[in-house]
Amino acid sequence: MLKKNKFIIFLILLALTSCSSIPQNTYSGCAIFSERYLWYKYAKKTEKKWGTPINIQLAIIKMESDFDWLAKPKRQKIFKVIPFKRPSSSFGYSQAVKGTWKQYKKETNSPLATRTRFKDSVDFIGWYTSKSSKLLDIPMEDPFKQYIAYHEGWGNYKHYKKNKKVILLAKKVKNHSDRYKIQLNKCKKKLNRKKYIIF
Repeated sequence: MLKKNKFIIFLILLALTSCSSIPQNTYSGCAIFSERYLWYKYAKKTEKKWGTPINIQLAIIKMESDFDWLAKPKRQKIFKVIPFKRPSSSFGYSQAVKGTWKQYKKETNSPLATRTRFKDSVDFIGWYTSKSSKLLDIPMEDPFKQYIAYHEGWGNYKHYKKNKKVILLAKKVKNHSDRYKIQLNKCKKKLNRKKYIIF
């Protein structure tokens, strides 16, 4: 009985580690989904539900957290030495802030959604980009403008041309998105053929 319990605990820990650790190669969409096949199913479901292309979902997460489920903004420092508070409440894969995450949970009726879960994070990105498309008339397939709205917020989007930093970040997101799109086109058939997985 003791051995059986230890084995069950081992499987649970293995599952948690598998779901939470950072993929080895975050520059390759095929490598990410080969290592984390459930993530592909979640991203595909988000694309179907909200219309957000999988490559854009990945590109936003790549830029925001580099697929680190516990990512947080670096603490500010007083006199460049003493650790101070963080600049925002951003957290998790999507780096969603508390207020917007609360709005997402309310509007999607997802009270148990958490920012450290990939499934919820991509759904949040789908929800957010869908609203950006409706509110700001941004095409769902435009990673550059979608990321600017994601980073700056819907209210500040119209002022983005004055912000050189966010334009630079958005260009990087577009590059990530274009690369992921090319990669996924090569392995999509293989990913869609997978049906039976353990984790």
